[in-house]
Amino acid sequence: MARGHSEEIERNASVATRSKSIVSLTAFEGMDEYAALQKYIQFYRDPRAAQLEHKPVEEKKPWWKFWASSGKGPAVADASVVPDDMLNSDIRQGITTSEVESRRKRFGFNELATEKTNLLKQFLSYFQGPILYIMELAALLAAGLGDWVDFGVICGILLLNAFVGWYQEKQAADVVASLRGDIAMKATVVRDGGEQTILAREIVPGDIIIIEEGQTCPADVRLICNYDTPEDFERYLQMKEEDLFDDSSDPEDEKDDENIDEERPISQGHSLVATDQSAITGESLAVDKYMGEVAYYTTGCKRGKAYGIALTTARHSFVGRTASLVQGAKDQGHFKAIMNSIGTALLVLVMFFILAAWIGGFFRHLGIATHRGGTESSVTLLHYALILLIVGVPVGLPVVTTTTLAVGAAYLAKERAIVQKLTAIESLAGVDVLCSDKTGTLTANQLSIREPYVAEGQDVNWMMAVAALASSHNLKSLDPIDKVTLLTIRRYPKAREILNQGWKTEKFTPFDPVSKRITTICHMGGDKYVCAKGAPKAILNLSNCDEETARLFRDKAADFARRGFRSLGVAYQKNGGDWILLGLLSMFDPPREDTAQTIVEAQQLGVPVKMLTGDAIAIAKETCKMLALGTKVYNSTKLIHGGLSGTTQHDLVERADGFAEVFPEHKYQVVEMLQQRGHLTAMTGDGVNDAPSLKKADCGIAVEGSTEAAQAAADIVFLAPGLSTIVLAIKIARQIFQRMKAYIQYRIALCLHLELYLVTSMIIINETIRAELIVFIALFADLATVAVAYDNAYSEARPVEWQLPKIWFISVVLGVLLALGTWVIRGTLFLPNGGIIQNFGSIQEILFLEVALTENWLIFVTRGGKTWPSFQLVFAIFAVDVMATIFCLFGWLSGGLYQTDPASTYNFRADGWVDVVTVVVVWAYSIGVTIVIAMVYYLLNQITWLNDLGRKDRTRKNPAIENMLAALGKLSLEHGKDKHGVDRYVLATRAVEDEDDE
Repeated sequence: MARGHSEEIERNASVATRSKSIVSLTAFEGMDEYAALQKYIQFYRDPRAAQLEHKPVEEKKPWWKFWASSGKGPAVADASVVPDDMLNSDIRQGITTSEVESRRKRFGFNELATEKTNLLKQFLSYFQGPILYIMELAALLAAGLGDWVDFGVICGILLLNAFVGWYQEKQAADVVASLRGDIAMKATVVRDGGEQTILAREIVPGDIIIIEEGQTCPADVRLICNYDTPEDFERYLQMKEEDLFDDSSDPEDEKDDENIDEERPISQGHSLVATDQSAITGESLAVDKYMGEVAYYTTGCKRGKAYGIALTTARHSFVGRTASLVQGAKDQGHFKAIMNSIGTALLVLVMFFILAAWIGGFFRHLGIATHRGGTESSVTLLHYALILLIVGVPVGLPVVTTTTLAVGAAYLAKERAIVQKLTAIESLAGVDVLCSDKTGTLTANQLSIREPYVAEGQDVNWMMAVAALASSHNLKSLDPIDKVTLLTIRRYPKAREILNQGWKTEKFTPFDPVSKRITTICHMGGDKYVCAKGAPKAILNLSNCDEETARLFRDKAADFARRGFRSLGVAYQKNGGDWILLGLLSMFDPPREDTAQTIVEAQQLGVPVKMLTGDAIAIAKETCKMLALGTKVYNSTKLIHGGLSGTTQHDLVERADGFAEVFPEHKYQVVEMLQQRGHLTAMTGDGVNDAPSLKKADCGIAVEGSTEAAQAAADIVFLAPGLSTIVLAIKIARQIFQRMKAYIQYRIALCLHLELYLVTSMIIINETIRAELIVFIALFADLATVAVAYDNAYSEARPVEWQLPKIWFISVVLGVLLALGTWVIRGTLFLPNGGIIQNFGSIQEILFLEVALTENWLIFVTRGGKTWPSFQLVFAIFAVDVMATIFCLFGWLSGGLYQTDPASTYNFRADGWVDVVTVVVVWAYSIGVTIVIAMVYYLLNQITWLNDLGRKDRTRKNPAIENMLAALGKLSLEHGKDKHGVDRYVLATRAVEDEDDE
C-alpha cells in the first residue's frame, strides 16, 4: 500500500513537471470538459510564438586536434549498435544526467544533420583548384626570380581571396544555422525520476519517451505501455525477457508479418497508439501499434498516449538510413562544371600567349631569367611568363562566385529559405517547371466550413452542436476537421448555448476506417445521445429516413464533390431510438490570398506551375479553377496505368496542369519525364517517401512542415508557407545568377585585354608593363569586384542559363576593345610632343592608370543598366581608382626607362611622376573608352541570334528513343534452366502483377 502511495506521488510530481512545459494550453487544465471547450472556442488564436532558443553545450576537442571535426561529439564506429543493457530503463526513473552525457559521447546527437565543417579545412580549401594552383606557381616563380614585391602581393591576393570567401561563407552558414533552430522538434522524456521537455536532438538511446496524440515521434521508439497504466511495465519486461518482440526495423515488413503470424502475443489486446506512417510506407490509414512494436522516427501519433524507449539515434533509424541513401554522394553540380570549364579555357589561353611571347623573345634574343644589356629587369622570358600568369589567371573567380552564392544564401535565409547546397541557387534560377503540392503551398492548409446543408425539418444550430459533440475534445492536439468544426461554432451562438446545457461525455470513439465515422456517447438532462459525423454514405446508412430525404442528401453530397468540397454527414440517436439525419457539412481548403497572383507572376517568369495533390480529382479541378491554373488535371492512374507509354505519356505530363490522387512514386516519374524532355524541374515535397523525387529534381524543395528526411534530401528548405515564397526565391536566385554572370564576363574580358595588349607589345615593341605594377592591377581588380556580391541586380524574365558561347563571344569583343583602347594611348606616346602627356609623365604609370580605370569600370558595363549599382560596389571601385591615381601621380614602382623598338623621342621623367593635368586627361580618355564599350555591349545584347546563342532546347522530343525505352520498360529478365541444367536468362514480357506492384 505504501509502495502504491509513493508511486502515485511520483506520478503526480511527474505530471506537475510536465505541465510546466505547456504554455499555450495551461488555461484549460483542471476545467470541466465542456467549460474548457467553450473557452477554447471563444479565445483560440492561431499561435505564432517563436520557439525558444536552446543551444546545448557541445563537446570540446583538444586544442592540438585542429584537424578534427567538431560539434557532434566523437561517435564511435558501432554507434548504430545499442547494447541491450542500455534498453532496460525504468519508466518511472528514466536515465540519469550522467548517463545521458556518456551515451551522447558514444552515439552523438539525435539528428539527421551532417557534421559541422572544420573551419581550418574550409579555409585551406580556398587555396585548392586549378586556377589557384597556377597563381601559387606564379608566387613561387616570383620568389625564384627575386621579385619579392611581386611575391608579397601575389601571396596577399591569395590570402585576401581566401579570407573573404571563407568569412562570407561562414557568415551565411551562421545565418542558416540560426534559422534551423526555429524548426527544432521537442520531446517529453523521463529523466532523473521526472518528466522533462527537451529538444529532440538531445535524446539518447535508452531514453524513456512519452508519445501522445498530435506529437511527432522523435526517434525510433519501442512502445512499453499505456501512459495511464504504468503497471503494465512488468508485463512488457516479461515479454521482452521471453523474446516475443519483433526485431524488424523496416515498417514495410509489418504488413507481411500480419499475414505470417496472426497469433503472436505482440498484437493482442488494445493498441497503445496509432501512428501515421504515410510518409514512410504510403499507407493512408493510421497504423495501430501494440506493446513492444516500434513507432518510427518522424511518424505522427494520431491516437493514444504511451511510454516508449528510444532504440537508436535518428541517423541510424529507418528514416535516417533512407535519408543517408539519397544524401551519400556529394554532387559538385553543374555550377562546378561551368567554373572548371571557364578556368580550363583561360589556362589554355595563358599557355598559348606565353608561348607566343617566348617565340617573340627568342627573335629579340632575350634572356631566360636575367636581362641583357640595358634592358629593364621585366624584359626576360620568365618575367614574361610571370606577368602573363598573373593577368591571365582569374584568381578571384572561384572566390567571388562562391561569395556571391553565400551572400545570396544569407539573403534567402532572411526570407525563411534554408539553402542546403550553394549550387542549388544556380539550379533554382534556371528552373522552368515547378511541380507544387496543393495543401499548404497553393492552399492555406486551413479547412473552412461553407454554408452547411440542413435536412428538411432540422435546425442548423442543433446540427452544429451535434457535430461539435461528435468531435475530439482533446484541445492539445485536435484533428484539423475537428478543429474547424469546433471553431465554426463561433458563427452559431445558439449552438454554443446548446453546448452549455450540462453535457457529459461517456465515450468518444475516434474515426474508424471501417465504419468511416466518429461517434460520441453523451448524456444531457437524463437523456442518452449518440452523436455521429463521417462519410456521407456511412451516415446515410445509419438513418431510416424517407427516400426523398435520402435522395436530396445524396444529390447534395454529389454536388459538393463536383465543386471540390469535402463533405461530412451529421446524425444523432436519442435514447436508443432511430437515427435522425441532420445534414451535411461542406469543407474546403481555400487557396491562399496571394496564390492566384503568384501563379500569374510565375508564368510571367517562364515557370508554369503543375499541381500535384493527393486529393480527389474533383477537389483538384475546383482548386485549379479558383487559381486560374488550367483544368487539364488528370488522375494519377491515367498516367501510370492508363495504357499510355513512350511519347504519348511524356506529352501528357508536359501538357497537364496537374495530377490528382498522386502518391510519392508518381512525383518521381513526373520529374523524370519532364527532365527527359529537357526541362529543369523544381519539385516540392514534405514526406520521407518524397526524398527520391526531391533528390531527382534539379531543385528539390522541402516545404514548410516537412519531415527531417525530406529536408535532408532537399536542396532548399522553406520555413514559410505558400507559393509566393518559392517564386520570390526564384527571383532572388536569378538576381544572384546575374551577378555571377556579370562578374564572369568581366573577368574573362580582363584576362583577354592584358593578354592581347601585353603579348602584342612584347612582340612588336619589346615592351611590357612592369611585373610589380601588373600584380597591383590584379589586386585592385579583386578588391573592387568582391563587392559584386552586394550589387543590385535585376531578375531575368525567363529561366536563365550560362550560355557559355554567348559569354565567350561578348567577352572576347570587350577584351579586344579594351586592348585597342590601351594601344591607342600607347601609340600617342610615340609622338614627339608626348601625345597624351600635357607637362610631364611616364609610360609605365600612364599605361597602368589607363588599364586600371578601364578594367575597373568594365563591371558597370557587364552588370547591365536595368538597376543602379549598389553603394558598396561604387565605393569599392572608387577607392581602388583613387589608389591607382596616387600610384600614377607619384610614380610608384615605375622602374627604369624601357628601350623600345622603335625608340620613343619624347623625354619621359625617369622618376615616373605624372602631372595632374595628364592624369585628368587619362581619366577623361578612359571614360570615353568605357562609353564606347558600353554602347557596343548594348548593341550586342539587342542581336536576337546572339541572345539565344548557347541556350538549350527545353522542349526536345525524341519519339523513337522514348518509345524504345517504354517498350524496354515492359520487359523483364527471367532466369531459368534448360534441359541440360544450364542457367539461361531471357527477355520476357513483364507480368501484369509486377506492373501493378510498381
